[in-house]
Parts: sequence; structure tokens; C-alpha cells
Amino acid sequence: MSEKIVMPKLGMVMSEGAISKFLKNKGDAVSQGEVIAQIETEKINYDLEATTAGVFHPVVEIGQMVEVDGVIGYILAEGESVPVEEQGSGSSGLKPKLIGKNKSPNTKEDGVEKPVRSTPGARRLANKLGIDLAQVEATGPGGRITEADVQKASSSASSQGDRGLSVLQNADRIEELAGMRKSIASHMKNSLSSTAQLSFFLETDVTDVQQERKSFSKEKNTPITMGHILTKACAESLKRHPEFNTVLSDGKIGYYDNINIGFAVAIKGGLIVPVINNAGAKNIQEIIKESDLLAEKAREGKLTTEEISGGTFTISVLGSVDGFTPILNAGQSAILGVGRSVEKPVVKKGKIVIREMMTLSLTVDHQVIDGAAAASFLRRLQQILTRPQPLLA
Repeated sequence: MSEKIVMPKLGMVMSEGAISKFLKNKGDAVSQGEVIAQIETEKINYDLEATTAGVFHPVVEIGQMVEVDGVIGYILAEGESVPVEEQGSGSSGLKPKLIGKNKSPNTKEDGVEKPVRSTPGARRLANKLGIDLAQVEATGPGGRITEADVQKASSSASSQGDRGLSVLQNADRIEELAGMRKSIASHMKNSLSSTAQLSFFLETDVTDVQQERKSFSKEKNTPITMGHILTKACAESLKRHPEFNTVLSDGKIGYYDNINIGFAVAIKGGLIVPVINNAGAKNIQEIIKESDLLAEKAREGKLTTEEISGGTFTISVLGSVDGFTPILNAGQSAILGVGRSVEKPVVKKGKIVIREMMTLSLTVDHQVIDGAAAASFLRRLQQILTRPQPLLA
């Protein structure tokens, strides 16, 4: 009996993925556990293994987007045919363009999928234009969809999109929002629309911690960055402020026991956030080792699903600006943005002195965290950074 190969859900917010490479051809025999394809998601690449032995039969093409749980292909028994619903219908599980209001009478009957009746020319044109034949009104003989039907449906969809196209008509170059950039756009928009985000800023004297950082690197022969130190500092501050290690969902606040800190890493095409699990229980050297390894894997595109999942708090460092308003990640109530450190004249004990200053930018979900709590969290971080010796022990 045939077994479906479906697009796996490789992250909490993953909605679709694409096959970047097939390692087996149609009709090849495969063994259980053998890698048959590589999947490219918004964040990582993943080796897809066969869950059983049999004959491989893909139903999607390389590069096509497939929804989570959508069918990628089948593992067939020797001599077995592809299930009827896949014959002539192309790639199940895809999310094609929806056009028109009148479905073809060929699509469903009592919830059972039926093949779409269409001419070969109509199928070729629909595939070229990215149109779902199940949404096209058929006017051909015997209820078949013709090329004219597809063209009419495409024109209708184009007219509906004229307003959006008019904004782009003066652009010199247009490209589709796709891959990681599409994912980031969707997640950021959803984050802003589903939470009450409010940002707080605090300028902090990091002169002493920078000196301690340099001494630590020299003594331990271990490069250490402000990112490493801030990860440890945030972990300590989160222990005192558990309301920041939370998530709001369905009118309820969920508290996390483990402090799992994600840190943003810039990579080609966007940003990825690997996670240091249970950071609150790790010393500074463990944090340095783990974060450096994760950052290296991120840049090489080798992070696993587990290494980018489960974050409860995030740190984003932008060393080229003074401050910014970071946007919350899904499933979290707070994120810390870190700007550059610069020398400035400041008043200290009644005298003007030059100190190295850094702006901390904290964004919270105001539904969960009040302003006083946010201020207290930032002050706690400030205290830790001005007395850094315990952090580096």
C-alpha cells in the first residue's frame, strides 16, 4: 500500500517549504531511513528521509512551495500505481493562486476529491500562470475547462490586482517576496498585529565591562564579545523577573521554567535566531562555546530544527547604530536590542569624564509586562553590567 510523503513542520511558525533537491529519481527503489530529498524552509535546510522501503514517486517539482502536511510524493509498493487523486492533477499540497468565485464542478463531491476535467492546453496554461484549475469556471464541452476559461480567469485575477500593481508601475525592477525574506515579512507583520509592543531605552556605562571583557579574553585565551556577556546578564536578570520569560496565548499567560535565549545572526538573505537552551544554568565559558558553535552553523546553513526552536527571550545586537526598536519573536513577551558602544563625555561624581556608553532597547508585550517592570528589568541589567566580575567567574 502506498505511503504519502508530506511536508514536515520544522518550526513553530513554519507554514510551507520547498524541495531544493531530489536525491532519488522517480521510480528509484529506496530504503527506510534513506535521504530522498532536501527541504528548504524559511530558516533551515532539512534532509527528508523515507519512512518505509519502496519505489519513490514525487508529485512536486524542485522549487515549488508546499504547505505543511501537503503531499510531496509517495512511496509505492512494487508494481503499485499512484493514487487516483494524484493522476493528472500535478502537485498535491501546493498552495496555488486562487482566482474567481465559481469552482469547477469537477473538484469535490461530498468531500471527495475528483480530478479536474480540462484540456491539455488548459492544464499547460494554468501551470504557466500559476492558476488553480479547481477555481476556474468551465465552459467547454462536457464541463471541461478550456484555454479560454483559464485566460478569462487570469484576466479577472489581474484586474483585481491592478491596484497593487499601480504602486509598482514606476519601479525599475520587481521581484517576488520569497523564501526567508517572505517568512521574516510575515512573522514581523503578524507579531506587530497580535501584540501590544512597547519599547524602552536605557543608556548604560559599559566602560568597566569592556575592560573586564578584554582582560578575560587575554587571561583565558578565549575571545569573548559583548553578545556573550549580555546573554549571561539577561539570563541572570530573567531569574529575577520571570514575567519576561513568558508567552500570552488565548487569554492566558504561560510561564517558562527554562531560560532559553535566542540571539539574532545575520546570514545571506535575512536573519536567523539560534537558541541557547537553559542559558540560566550555564556559566560564561559554556555560553561562549555554545553560541559560537551555533553562530558558525547558522552561517553555514547547518542548524537543526531543535537549534532554532524553543526560545523564550531574544537578544539582537546591531553594532552599527545607537539604538532601535526590536520586534518580538512569536511565542515570546520580550526582546532586547543592543546598539553600539561609543565614547561620550558624561558627568561622574560632579566631573565630566569620557566613558564608553551603550544603549539598551527593550521591547515588551504591554499586555503582559507593565512599564515599571520593564524599567526594573533594564535597571537590573545595568547593575549587572556595571559590576561584571560575577558574570565572568
